Amino acid sequence: MSNNLDLAKHQLPFHEKIGYALGDAASNLVWRGALAYMAVFYTDVFGISAIAASLLLLLVRLSDGVTDIMIGMIADRTETRWGKFRPWILWSTPFLGLFMVLSFTTPNLSPEGKLVWAYVTYIGLTLAYTVSNVPYSALMGVMTANPTERNILSGWRFAGAFLGGALIMGFLPAIVSLLGNGDEQQGYQYAMFLFAGLLVVLFLITFMTTRERVKPPIDVTLNLKAQLVDFSKNLPFILLPLVAITLFFYYRDIYTGLFFLFVIGITYYLAKRLIKRGSENLSHTQQDLVDLITNKPWWILLAIGFLFMMFNGIKMGTIIYYFKYYTGNEILAGAYFIALLVISIIAALSAGYICKFVSKKALFINALFFGGLTTGTLYFLEPDQVKLLFFIGCLSEVFAAFMPVLFFSMLGDAADFSEWKNHRRATGLFYSAGTFINKTGGGFAGALILLVLASYGYDGMDATTVEQSLPGIKLLMSWVPAAFSFIAAGIMLFYPLTEDAMMQIESDLLARRTK
Repeated sequence: MSNNLDLAKHQLPFHEKIGYALGDAASNLVWRGALAYMAVFYTDVFGISAIAASLLLLLVRLSDGVTDIMIGMIADRTETRWGKFRPWILWSTPFLGLFMVLSFTTPNLSPEGKLVWAYVTYIGLTLAYTVSNVPYSALMGVMTANPTERNILSGWRFAGAFLGGALIMGFLPAIVSLLGNGDEQQGYQYAMFLFAGLLVVLFLITFMTTRERVKPPIDVTLNLKAQLVDFSKNLPFILLPLVAITLFFYYRDIYTGLFFLFVIGITYYLAKRLIKRGSENLSHTQQDLVDLITNKPWWILLAIGFLFMMFNGIKMGTIIYYFKYYTGNEILAGAYFIALLVISIIAALSAGYICKFVSKKALFINALFFGGLTTGTLYFLEPDQVKLLFFIGCLSEVFAAFMPVLFFSMLGDAADFSEWKNHRRATGLFYSAGTFINKTGGGFAGALILLVLASYGYDGMDATTVEQSLPGIKLLMSWVPAAFSFIAAGIMLFYPLTEDAMMQIESDLLARRTK
């Protein structure tokens, strides 16, 4: 009973919830902008082909597999008077704002030079985002030990995320038009100057208003430099499966299929050998990897995170194309984004409180199923059925908004389960893996959109190819994302951490930490 009372004390003040939420508003000035506008910017404004843009988006996102885990490890071992995770928010903010502007800048270069510029600036943007967002996400795991309070905090976080998304997705087309005076290249650059300044202010508020309270002991047997060297030795274990997935995604032939199966088989064999060696024979990095790969809840969440990001990424990334070419009113896309994101803010704020009455697992399954079902029905709409499009889209977004709230709250549960089971904790590592799979899902979503469009002959610089690509645009707006949501709902049935189990885990951990 006393442990439950102690958990009840881990409630957060209102101003801290707001401050943390503003951090994701800042993050989504980048994330939502990149997710919703980067593809169409590259093909229709910057001037590179859909195939080149899809390869760029996917390769850069996959590289996050290394940087996310490295930043997670570094953040876990950071010790400052501000805590482990908060200082990284402060240090990364100027670079994030800078690359936000550079990524939407169009220099006067040759086609090859433009492609190099796109790679350099997009890599810089995603790296700065990683250095900021991995510690930001992990911060939620150490602000409170109360799982119910964490649900509510996650809801506030994504209300902030959707607010940031509403600002950039809803107003960017109008701001580009206003500041560009008919020059889209200039309009995008000036608009990003404006949003980058807002990003800096919001992140500074987050840094100043949040606190880290959960401070479990960490067994560090090597210094950070030695651990990073150790991590580099284990990179093939991480990179080879990503390379195999990428090759199969692009070429989808018998050779890449066989290579994919071979790599997955080898990875499984090496993982089994690693587990059997025992913790006393493993390096610190290897033990971290073993903790991850033996954590069933984390594996399920990893799959769910990828699938719902495919669902959201494809749906959101297609909106610009859908309004521009199918409904014939590109400016209306801004109003649609705003409508979706206002609904998302309300739904996200509700999710944490709904979880007081409905289990996270049950809510997640229903959100995935009904989100997919409502999205799929968009396929049957005609171009002039705009009101019905808004209604069904907003209804679908209610369910979609629950997904990231529940996912990041449950990542904290998986990290707590690992600490409870293994007597070791690596909050940053668990959240870095979660944020990586979200980025990977977003990368695959953006790449899949462009590959589907390319398969229908779409060329953003040639208006004569638009008509033949409309069936692909309709599918990308409806049944393609819905399929990923249905698969995720099925996988979620196997998630093992119940509400009662989590309360017992949290009470046991609190008792350990106070000894």
